[in-house]
Amino acid sequence: MARTESSMRSLGTPAPAFQLPDVVGGETIGLEAFKDKKALLVMFICRHCPFVKHVQQELSRIGKDYSGRPIGIVAISSNDAEAYPDDAPGSLREMATELGFTFPFCYDETQDVAREYDAACTPDFFLFDAARRLVYRGQLDDSRPGNQIPVTGRDLRTAIDAVLDGRAVDPNQKPSIGCNIKWRQSTAGQGSSDEKVKALSGSTH
Repeated sequence: MARTESSMRSLGTPAPAFQLPDVVGGETIGLEAFKDKKALLVMFICRHCPFVKHVQQELSRIGKDYSGRPIGIVAISSNDAEAYPDDAPGSLREMATELGFTFPFCYDETQDVAREYDAACTPDFFLFDAARRLVYRGQLDDSRPGNQIPVTGRDLRTAIDAVLDGRAVDPNQKPSIGCNIKWRQSTAGQGSSDEKVKALSGSTH
């Protein structure tokens, strides 16, 4: 498997704005949807990547474990769905349903949001504080496919707990490692994200 590390964007960077369709309900999701939350976790994931498959149950657990806590969570897939059909909105919707995701799962058809966040791989995690400044970026934990280390979400959970408890997040952070974002050769002539979701998923929302 090809391995790509997180770009490790500078801590303190503000969260870029976005407006993306949720593949499950069709609603448009943006930063304002989480305006009352003390923290915001943005996860770049997809369906086909073995590194995501390795941790996807833990991602679902994180959503459930922090349900009711003052943290907003959103997952985003930015992969080229034409080249990787498993990462098309309809397939992503199946993934969200099968795993019981309790957070929105959005499709970034133009890949503009991935570029704005400097996302490099799947999975890639970005945690922001109440002021929407980046306080954590990097790995979920030390587990990787084949290394026999249990998936616990330790690194990300520790950072989330610190933000929610009003404590500083340790700046010594390890990059995530995963499949690279599957960039399109060209985005010319592509429709909007909402149009693409409807076209690829058959959604009437």
